[in-house]
Amino acid sequence: MKFDLKKDGKRLFVVCLASVIMALNIKSFVRTGGLYPGGATGLALLIQRSASMFLHVAIPYSVVNIILNAIPVYIGFRFIGKKFTLYSCVTILLTGFLTDIIPGYVITYDTLLISIFGGLINGFVISMCLIVNATTGGTDFIAIFLSQKKGIDSWNLIFGLNAVILAIAGILFGWDKALYSIIFQYTSTQVLHLLYTKYQQQTLFIVTNRAWDVYEAISKVSHHGATIMNGEGPYEHEERQVVYSVVSRSESKEVIEAIQKTDSHAFINAVKTEHLAGKFYFKPNE
Repeated sequence: MKFDLKKDGKRLFVVCLASVIMALNIKSFVRTGGLYPGGATGLALLIQRSASMFLHVAIPYSVVNIILNAIPVYIGFRFIGKKFTLYSCVTILLTGFLTDIIPGYVITYDTLLISIFGGLINGFVISMCLIVNATTGGTDFIAIFLSQKKGIDSWNLIFGLNAVILAIAGILFGWDKALYSIIFQYTSTQVLHLLYTKYQQQTLFIVTNRAWDVYEAISKVSHHGATIMNGEGPYEHEERQVVYSVVSRSESKEVIEAIQKTDSHAFINAVKTEHLAGKFYFKPNE
C-alpha cells in the first residue's frame, strides 16, 4: 500500500471527524430515544440492551462492535480494497472507543425528533466516510461488495435487512421504539442516496457534430465507453451524430463539463438510469 501525505491525511481527518460525530449521535440521539439504527451499530446496541435486561451484564459497546465487524472487515480486505478497509477499521475502533468514554448530552426527549435528526446525522456521517473511500463498518461493507459485484445500488436492500433487526427489537423491547427506528433508518438511507452517488448511474445522450472528440472526453474523465449513432435534425435536415453513454452519477457533472469544453454547441440530455445489466466500470477502491 502506498500512502500520499496530503490525500491520506485528508482521509484520516475525515474518518476521525466522522467517528466523533457518530459517537455523539449514538450517545445524544440513539440512546436517548432508545432506538436501533440498523447494521452493526443497531445489532451491537440490541445485544448490549439484551445482555443488560436479561442477563444483568454490562458489555462495552466497542467489544460487541468489533466482534460483529470481523466478517465484514474480512470481506472488505479480501474483495474491496486494503486501504479502504484500513481506514474503515480506524472508524470502527475510534467510534466504539468514543461511544464508551464520552458523556451523553440530551438535546431532546421527543422520540420523533430524535428519529428524524438522528437519521439525518447518521446518513451524513456514513456519506462522509464513503466519499473518502471508507465506511462506518458492518453492512456498509456488504452493500459496497454487492454494488461492485452486481452493479446495483444495494442500500435499499440493506435497509430491508435492517428491518429484521428492528423486528427482533420490537419483539424483545416493544414496537414503539422499533417503529421509530424505521423512521431513523429510512431518513438515514435517503440522505445517503442524496449525498453518495457512486453506485447510481446516469445515461447521457449527446447530439453533436464532434462525436469522436466527445467520446474521447467521456473516456478520459470516466473510463467509460460510448456508442455513436447517426441521426438527422428535422428542422434543417442536417446530419447529426448522437453519442450514447452511461456514467456514474458521482462523475456525471465532470463528464458534462468536459463535453461542453469539447463542443460548446452540444445538446446534452442526462437521464437517471433505473436498471443496468452488463459490464460497467467502477473505479476500484484502494
